[in-house]
Amino acid sequence: MIDKLIILALEEDLGLGDITSDNIFTENDEALAEITAKEDMVICGMNIARDVFNYVDPSLKFTPLKKDGDTVKKGETVLKLDGKTLSILRGERTALNFMQRMSGIATASKEFSETGKKYGVMIVDTRKSLPGMRKLDKYAVRCGGAKNHRMSLSDSVLIKDNHIAAAGGIAKAVEKIRAAIGHTPKIEVETTNIDEVKEALSSKADIIMLDNMTPAQVTQALKVINKAAIAEVSGGVNKNNLEDYCKTGADVISMGALTHSVPSKDLSLKITGYKEI
Repeated sequence: MIDKLIILALEEDLGLGDITSDNIFTENDEALAEITAKEDMVICGMNIARDVFNYVDPSLKFTPLKKDGDTVKKGETVLKLDGKTLSILRGERTALNFMQRMSGIATASKEFSETGKKYGVMIVDTRKSLPGMRKLDKYAVRCGGAKNHRMSLSDSVLIKDNHIAAAGGIAKAVEKIRAAIGHTPKIEVETTNIDEVKEALSSKADIIMLDNMTPAQVTQALKVINKAAIAEVSGGVNKNNLEDYCKTGADVISMGALTHSVPSKDLSLKITGYKEI
């Protein structure tokens, strides 16, 4: 899937060629280049950048100076390139696009996960990822120190509001899923109020999601759950209110903000030397 994504991204950017570079340089021109951080960040996407340039030109020399998950300061060089000028320029934007998005996610994940650790709360992502980019988005989350929720619908059971509405209630939905899948998979149920929390408990749900509740409502729900199930907070959690939710004592907080609205980090590629053969 990642190979297909890289190829698609390169095709999208190159089209029928690079009309600018192709009319300035020849296959004989060579250059040195560096990718540098223009702000502090957790770097991510180094291996993807390597694969991008390898697809463009396997003869390019790719020298990483950092690895995914490293903290990088503004002005630091993260990798160097040596080879055909045309190849460097053809891969530049695609490699940077991947690295900038992934580094943004990794940086936010580190910040949020460190807040969670202070209170013993696990911070996890959601499926609110860029279409086609989920594996890379979730990899970047792990590089920043947060954890992954389910990768896809097939990974684990999560009975959400629409399942409950269509099945006729939490108890009926849990009963049907438990009869179908057996005793080994955990069952998570989404709840929006105390009555639903109580119904999920009586249905012996393993994980109870407290969806779009305020910190005060979460605190009340946790008293009802009383450690009988894993309590996961989800919905409406962001950088500004994360600590308030952590203070409630929830076990897990899932944040769509880790992937759906994190700003990319700023990296740039610069030619540092050239030679014409």
